[in-house]
Amino acid sequence: MAQAELNIELREKSGKGVARKLRAAGKIPAVVYGKGLDPTAVIVDPKDVEEAVSGEAGTNTLITLKGVAELDGTVVVVKDADVHPIRRNLINADFYAINLTEKSAFMVPINVVGTSVGQTEGGSLQLVRTELEVLCLPTQVPQSIDIDVTALQIGDTVHIEEVAAPEGIELVHEVNFTVITVSIIKEEVVADEEEEVVAEGDEAAPAAE
Repeated sequence: MAQAELNIELREKSGKGVARKLRAAGKIPAVVYGKGLDPTAVIVDPKDVEEAVSGEAGTNTLITLKGVAELDGTVVVVKDADVHPIRRNLINADFYAINLTEKSAFMVPINVVGTSVGQTEGGSLQLVRTELEVLCLPTQVPQSIDIDVTALQIGDTVHIEEVAAPEGIELVHEVNFTVITVSIIKEEVVADEEEEVVAEGDEAAPAAE
């Protein structure tokens, strides 16, 4: 599992005015919380946060906090992050403290393996879900859930109960939802329907005298 370190500072004041001043100084407000831990307002450098989660593990990267005595050595993951709607820079972050010896829930991206039979026959493969929720130890979070689609034909679907999880990983689900489908390309369906309408119109047209 990917790991990183992050320097933080204690934030004694809160509010929009404080947040604006922090951002103007190149910092952002953040909160650290978790089971058995009182929420703590902190200050972080957004560039440091972005660098910490820039690897393949993304927001599942285990981050060890430094700089604040009561949180020093605490391992967290980025639970939520807000970006500016126009500039797209990080403006706020929430960090969730986790216990490395207890299983937790994580969102893991799907990695499609191979090209389906249906695609070679003109079909379109669609990811209904781009990521899946898994339950595992923080140190065992996979970078992706691989799904082999090579045998799928047009009309086939893959449901969550058909997805094989890596050893030690549990896929979290209450219903057997669809993950992947292989369907006929929409443009072809529309073209076929238009041809049928034209054919029917020709049959219904009166004969010329």
